[in-house]
Amino acid sequence: MSYFWLGFMVLAFVVEAATVGLVAIWFGLGALAAFLSAVCGGPVWLQITFFILITAVTLIFTRPLAQKYLNSRRRATNADRVLEMNGVVTERIDNLNATGAVAVDGKTWTARAFDGQPIEKGAIVRPVRIDGVKLVVIPAGEPAEISETRE
Repeated sequence: MSYFWLGFMVLAFVVEAATVGLVAIWFGLGALAAFLSAVCGGPVWLQITFFILITAVTLIFTRPLAQKYLNSRRRATNADRVLEMNGVVTERIDNLNATGAVAVDGKTWTARAFDGQPIEKGAIVRPVRIDGVKLVVIPAGEPAEISETRE
């Protein structure tokens, strides 16, 4: 049984090294505990118990910490930032004719109206989401709760 746990551990660590996404390291640690139990002559039920217990404990206690550390370096992209800004319609937005452009933060985006109603050139709008390379906008005067319930 020790060869099984050794092979499983190596496989888990190889998968982890290949993905670098914190996918299999916990299973590798659980297999290491089960391997050590097998080498010391522990029965199969004890090896399986160690595997499940160590895998669960390391997963529960280290994954949130690891995710927080790995995600702490993410920064908002330009696309994320425009959702917090108002823009000016530079080309009339008409969903039926697939026309419309909005200038936000010095950049021009193709745009669609959230409710499908045309929005005239020069109007102030607020982006509510990004669909691919298009901004979906509402007139800036609409309350936030209206834009959220429409999505």
